[in-house]
Formats: sequence, C-alpha cells, structure tokens
Amino acid sequence: MLAAAGGPGLNELPLDEARKVPYQMIELGGPEEPVAQVDTRVLPGAVQIPVRVYRPSLANDLPALIYFHGGGFVICNLDTHDRVCRGLANASGCVVVSVDYRLAPEHKFPAAAEDAYSATRYVAEHAGEFGIDPSRIAVGGDSAGGNLATVVAMMARDRGGPALKFQLLIYPVTDFTEHATQSERDYGHGYFLDEELMDWFADQYFATKADRHLPYGSPSKASDLRGLPAAMVITGECDPLRDQGEAYAEQLRHAGVPVVVKRYEGMIHPFVSLAGIVDAGRDAIKESASALRQGLNITTPAGV
Repeated sequence: MLAAAGGPGLNELPLDEARKVPYQMIELGGPEEPVAQVDTRVLPGAVQIPVRVYRPSLANDLPALIYFHGGGFVICNLDTHDRVCRGLANASGCVVVSVDYRLAPEHKFPAAAEDAYSATRYVAEHAGEFGIDPSRIAVGGDSAGGNLATVVAMMARDRGGPALKFQLLIYPVTDFTEHATQSERDYGHGYFLDEELMDWFADQYFATKADRHLPYGSPSKASDLRGLPAAMVITGECDPLRDQGEAYAEQLRHAGVPVVVKRYEGMIHPFVSLAGIVDAGRDAIKESASALRQGLNITTPAGV
C-alpha cells in the first residue's frame, strides 16, 4: 500500500515537507482510545521540554512509562505517537509521559538524548506532581525512541539516577556505524525504512562520524551494559533494524540484564504505529503492556 502511494522519499523532500508526512499516517494507528486524563505541559529547565501525560486512571502512585517517539531524531512528535501512547496507558495501567525532545538537524546529538534524560529525571524527582510511584518507572520508545530509551537507562546508571525498573525497546536503532547485518541486506530497500533514509537520518543527527561510535549515540558500542534495567525488545522480520535490535538484546543478556525478545514475522519497520490496519501492531502493544505490568509489578486490572 505504501509503495503504491508513490512519491519521493522523506530524504528527498524539504525538511518542513518531510515533517508533515507522518501526519498522513496517524489514522493508520487506529481509533483514538479515550483515557482517564490527558495533559500537555512544559517541563521547566535550561531547555523547556513539552510532554504529554496520559493517565489510565485518576489514582495516585501509579507506575509510569516515560516514552520517546520514533522518527529518526528528525521527524514526528507528540501528535504522531498519540495513539500508541493511549494504547500503552490503557493496556498497562501506567501513566505514560510522552516526551517532545528537540529534533535534528537544528539540534544535533546529544541534544535529543540529553532532553530525554532531563525529562526522565524531572518526572522522577517530581513524582508527586504526576501522581506516580517513583520506584516504578520505565523508559520506552520506538525506533529512534528505542535508542533514546536505552541511552537514558545508561545515563541514569552512569549519573546516579533516577532508578529505572524496565526498558521497552520497540525496533530500536542501536548501531549507526555500519550496514553489515543480514536484515539490512535483505530489507534495506523496498520495505519502508531503506538504507538511504537511514543514512539521511544519521547525517541529520550526528555532527561528526566519531559521534556515531559513542555509546550514547550507538548503544551497541558500550563497553559495559551491566546494571541496566530489565528489557523487552520488539523487532519486525522485514525491518532492516531487526538484527541490530536482536544483537543488542543479546549484549544485554551477556551483561546479566534480563531480556525478552519478540520478533513479529512479516512486519515492516513502523508496524506498531500501524495498529489500526495491522493485527500485529495491536498485538505488540498488548505484549508491551504485559511486559510493563510484569516489570513494574502492576497488579491492578488493565485500564483501571
């Protein structure tokens, strides 16, 4: 369907036009699920960071998921991932805090990562304002957001907090240094996320080639992954990022981090955002929610 639509690739469009494209896909995420409360606010600080808070109920001391949207660090925002966040909040029972980090190329690496960490730290330190339990906080995201989620987990470990309990990594990009995996060779052309687009995203995000080798840019290059929170890694069979996500899961496992990996057969890169037309997208949200419930010790019924 996407191929039949034709037109130039995102990397062939002016930046402002490329950023409009994801809005055309919002409805493919399915209906806008009602949640108990949705609140958009701006976190104070040296960099003011907008967030959108989704509450599955009005109870206090709920667990929380700090969520970072995908989009290659260049496109997408709170609106484009609204459906995913609503689904995760309702199915998991978590307060979902979606973070509108600064985008490249206006803001190069490590701006997005620093924003993601700052937002996570602020929410943890002001848990009472958000009605959340500071001892039950997870980070998560899809694609570039999956990268940011595990980078934030690394930053929290390296910088003395906040304490995180779980990381949800949905087809994360973990290695910007080469195109050497089998899935990149098999699915790097003709499967939505192609090699040229991946290179374009990387060129927008990183100021130098050397930055791509830093662990906070390419998490797979970290020399030590010990002490990170338990993780779930979701991949799609026909996604060029499949193998690097699964390889990173294996690195976590070797470091003693509990990891569950789920590959969805036949799926292309953004399938979770296509939950309105792809059954596997809905299934992945449910499975993600189940992993969050286990990882954050959520015992109340989903949606309550």
